[in-house]
Amino acid sequence: MPVRLITFDLDDTLWDVAPVLYAAEAELLNWLARHAPRLGAAAAERLQHNRQWLLEREPILQGRISELRRRALRHSLEQAGYPAAEAARLAAAAFEHFLAARQRVTLFPEARPTLAQLSRQFRLGVLTNGNADVARIGIADYFQFAFNAEALGIGKPDPRIFHAALAAAGVPATAAVHIGDHPRDDIAGAQAAGLRAVWFNPQGAPWPGAGAPQAQIASLAELPALLARWHAGQP
Repeated sequence: MPVRLITFDLDDTLWDVAPVLYAAEAELLNWLARHAPRLGAAAAERLQHNRQWLLEREPILQGRISELRRRALRHSLEQAGYPAAEAARLAAAAFEHFLAARQRVTLFPEARPTLAQLSRQFRLGVLTNGNADVARIGIADYFQFAFNAEALGIGKPDPRIFHAALAAAGVPATAAVHIGDHPRDDIAGAQAAGLRAVWFNPQGAPWPGAGAPQAQIASLAELPALLARWHAGQP
């Protein structure tokens, strides 16, 4: 069946996420140094420790990364001596500062033109386990929907997030393809839901483990030609 829906992962598929998170973390720590000085020089270590502590106590927070960050901030601030109400206020403000910085991504050069081209031919959607916001980034117009794990309460590789995308677009799994960089979350997850999967692999890494994606690309610019070959019945 011809492809009618394409879903995209975001982090490390449309942009390199490591420098984004590094910069956002740095801005968060600068904000905390100004507005919550009681945290002191060990703020980064305290936050990291409390995120890990929370994950060990509540593994479900692995799929609720915004909630995890907010709670780690609040707990750290209370440990530093801020009263509960003030800690909650500071944590909310600090997280919003981090989240704003987290949206300042640099798209891969081929991302925007490829999305523009594909959006004229296919329905496009977003499936992410992260907290990037396509509206704040400025690419929402290319997509019919954008689902994140925290809002849905399920994340990749759970097939239900892919099923939610199919339902939103009104297409069967055989008419959909997912594009992503993560072998388990993106590729195995999509395939378990019945979609075809394209591995975004710019580094040319060998495929890890069993199974294989239906295709792999080193650049998003390769997608239109790949989909055209599939439409023509070619591998």
